[in-house]
Amino acid sequence: MPRRRSYSRDEFLELKPKRRDFRWIEEDGKIRIIVPKFRSKIGRSFCRLLGKEENFTANLDEKGSIIWKLCDGRHTVRKILEELQQRYPEEKDLDQRLFLYLYNLKKLGYITY
Repeated sequence: MPRRRSYSRDEFLELKPKRRDFRWIEEDGKIRIIVPKFRSKIGRSFCRLLGKEENFTANLDEKGSIIWKLCDGRHTVRKILEELQQRYPEEKDLDQRLFLYLYNLKKLGYITY
């Protein structure tokens, strides 16, 4: 199993997260990501056979939606953090919360660097 790359804080701030190729919808400023349950044809066929949905919907909150839209491969983590700090100046630990959120999006396969 390959080891995960470890980044310093400064290195991480310079990464440019990019959304994977998921279909997503914006409604009232909030994002809904349509995520396939299976990547293989067999899994999708199995869902159809059982009459089950092939996708599920991930509903993001306001901050998650802002982050998702900025994960376009052009904005650095630093720029995303600055945007959040401008919009939510009273929020504590925004950097740590952003880092954890991006970590989870990457772990789920929703974004790449």
